[in-house]
Amino acid sequence: MKQRIKRTAAVSLAGILTMASLTGCGSFDNDDVVATVGNDKITAGMANFYARMQQAQYESYYASMMGTTGEAMWAQQVDEEGTTYEQSVKESLLTSLENLYLMKQHAGEYEVVVTDEELKGIQEAAVKFDEDNALEDKEAVSGYQKYVEEYLRLATIAYKMEAPMKTGVDEEVSDEEAAQKSMKYVYFAYSTKDEEGNPKDMTDEEKENLKKTAQEFAKNLKDSEAKDIDAAAQAAGYEVQSTTFDSESVSPDAGLVKAVDSLTAEGEVTDVVESDYGLYVGKLVSLLDREATDQEKKNIVEERKKEQYDGLIEKWRKDTEIEEQQKVWDKIDFENQGVTFKESTDKYDSVPGEE
Repeated sequence: MKQRIKRTAAVSLAGILTMASLTGCGSFDNDDVVATVGNDKITAGMANFYARMQQAQYESYYASMMGTTGEAMWAQQVDEEGTTYEQSVKESLLTSLENLYLMKQHAGEYEVVVTDEELKGIQEAAVKFDEDNALEDKEAVSGYQKYVEEYLRLATIAYKMEAPMKTGVDEEVSDEEAAQKSMKYVYFAYSTKDEEGNPKDMTDEEKENLKKTAQEFAKNLKDSEAKDIDAAAQAAGYEVQSTTFDSESVSPDAGLVKAVDSLTAEGEVTDVVESDYGLYVGKLVSLLDREATDQEKKNIVEERKKEQYDGLIEKWRKDTEIEEQQKVWDKIDFENQGVTFKESTDKYDSVPGEE
């Protein structure tokens, strides 16, 4: 949730919304209530503005990455029940917006306030947004000054709440808990190239021949005194790759990880490990990779902080009466109303209050 809040706040400060394909959008009154969170009422206007901030990011980044249009992306089904991508995303967006109000309601417990300086920056950003967008565009996204200001206040509080909400977790992690091993391995892919250089799958016979090659490679490596996988691979025309892992790792291949993890001494070599797409031969390089283990310690601490953060949000949700008006929320339609960004000439580099 943190990344979404920070990014959307920054975008709403730095970007100008422009609208595309305004056909077929649902009709609603900005004052309609989408959800009630305790004593706070989330209006359709506020929910629409928040949703369009998120939608613009999805359409700007994910649609292009997926090689599709925003409209086609939202219409894609994501499960066997026929749930569309739009329905899936909108469900999480409403929850995220409700969580912003929950953090506002609990800000006093952490002595979090929006300062006068931050309020001034928020107001300036909202005025700039109001000036830079045409009336039709603002109407389509409910991009009126009061909603922009409200959203940025919520985002500022949420940003400032994150650190204190994560404070107090146990930051001691032992080597044993975080232990990461390291390996080197050679991959023999079940693919070759046709006469035009295009990749193609091997025949069963070719796969059997490749398996014999991999077995010979593994045997020679095991029998050698130095067990130098780099030199052996270079001589055979193969590439050596390196990675760190623990018993829970599944990359580059769960079978390979299991085989290398079962080795008891540094320098030992696995037999050939078969997978759906090729064969592996691995060498255990280190039983405790210091750099990777230290990084894993940091990861574990961050995960503990995240669990505490998420746990607080979940507790607040359970302790607070939350009512959603799905019929109103359904009127905010992604598929039939696209949103894109164009750059503003005046930039605000961060969320108010963010250093």
